[in-house]
Amino acid sequence: MSRLDSFIRRMTAQRDILNQVAALALLPESGAILELGLGNGRTYSHLREVFPDRRIVAFDRALMAHSSCIPEDNNLVLGEISETARTCIGSDAAMVHADIGSGSDKVDAVTLQWLPSLMADLLATGGIAMSGLPLDTEKLVALPIPESIDSKRYFLYRKI
Repeated sequence: MSRLDSFIRRMTAQRDILNQVAALALLPESGAILELGLGNGRTYSHLREVFPDRRIVAFDRALMAHSSCIPEDNNLVLGEISETARTCIGSDAAMVHADIGSGSDKVDAVTLQWLPSLMADLLATGGIAMSGLPLDTEKLVALPIPESIDSKRYFLYRKI
C-alpha cells in the first residue's frame, strides 16, 4: 500500500471513529478532551466541530499546526508529551486521543511503554481513549469500531 493510501485510511478511520463517538454520545457528561499530538491540527479541527461545547487541550513537542488550528494559549501544552501530559492526571478527561505512532515498530515500542497507562490515567471512569496504537492495559476495555475500519488500523477503548 502506498504511503498516501495509508495516510488516507488513517485519517478516514480517525474521522469515522470520532463521528461514531459523537453520534452515540459515548463521552461522559463532563470533562475535557485531550489531543496528544496536535501535528498540523486536522484532528483538532474536527474535534472542535463534533464536540463544540468541550474544552480541548492539545499537547505536542513543537507547534507546527496550520494557523486556523492552533488552540488558545491556555489549551496548548508544548514539550515532550510523555512528560507534559502527566500534568493533567487527575483532571478526569472525557476523552483522550493520540495519533503519535511513527510507523516504525522499534520507535512505537518505546511509545507503547508509556502511552497506554498515561492515557488511562488521564481519563475519568467511563472516559474514551482513541489511538492509532493499541493500548494494552487492564484499565481500558476495547469498544467496537465501525466495520469499515481495519481492526488493526485504529483503536477505541473505555476506561473501567
